[in-house]
Amino acid sequence: MQHETTPTTCPPASLAAERYLSLTTFTRNGTPKSTPVWPVDAGNGRIGFVTSSRTWKVKRITTGSRVAVQPSDAKGRVHEGTHPVPGAAEVKVDETFDAINRRVKAKYGYQLWLINLLHALPGRKTGFRNDCAVIVSLDAS
Repeated sequence: MQHETTPTTCPPASLAAERYLSLTTFTRNGTPKSTPVWPVDAGNGRIGFVTSSRTWKVKRITTGSRVAVQPSDAKGRVHEGTHPVPGAAEVKVDETFDAINRRVKAKYGYQLWLINLLHALPGRKTGFRNDCAVIVSLDAS
């Protein structure tokens, strides 16, 4: 997997229209960590997705906003011929979460419902309810 960010002319709207994006966050020592996310258009040239505030990606974003996104499959395997697009991410828990959550529900429908159901099962050791939105502002190239 390529982690070097290469400037691209890929517009944010086309990235938000992708079914999955590989989101790369960075540890304190700069090690890249990638995970697939469900992107939606967050307006103003930004991309958003919902997640749990208890995930590692959110913890890494709160210590450093630098991220990269790249079209991928559901397992986070990036698509050939695409390049990482650098950006900055911020975590939102206010009305921004509600707006992004509505957009995710509209785009992913039953998939989101199923994931939320699985996370609500008693005794579940992994996965937590979505309670925050992440907004990614892409670097202009």
